[in-house]
Amino acid sequence: MSNFVWCHGPSCHKSHTQDRIRGVKGRKVLRTRKIKDNPHYNQYFTPFKYFCSQGCYTDFFKEHIEQIIAIAPRTEALETPIENPTRYTNEHTGWGHMEIKERVDNNGG
Repeated sequence: MSNFVWCHGPSCHKSHTQDRIRGVKGRKVLRTRKIKDNPHYNQYFTPFKYFCSQGCYTDFFKEHIEQIIAIAPRTEALETPIENPTRYTNEHTGWGHMEIKERVDNNGG
C-alpha cells in the first residue's frame, strides 16, 4: 500500500511553486502535491492527511460545502444541559463573569 495521497485541493495543480513543476524542457507541467502519511502529525489536524496546505483545504471546502452539509444536515438546535450559572466579579478587573458547569448525568442519558 502506498504511503502517500495526492492533495485534494481543486487548484493545487495550478499553484506556481518549484516543487510542483514536473517534466522535461518544452513539456513541463504543474502537478498536484503528494502528501506523506504521517500518523503522529495527522492526529492533531486530520485535514492535512488530504491537503498540502490550508489554502487547498479552504478551496476544497468552498467548492464542496453544500455537498458536505447535505451528508448530515442539522434540522434542529443542539443543547447541553447545565447547572444554574453563578455570577461573580473578578476582584482585579471588576469585570462580571458567569461560571457555567456542565450537568453530570450518571444515568446514561
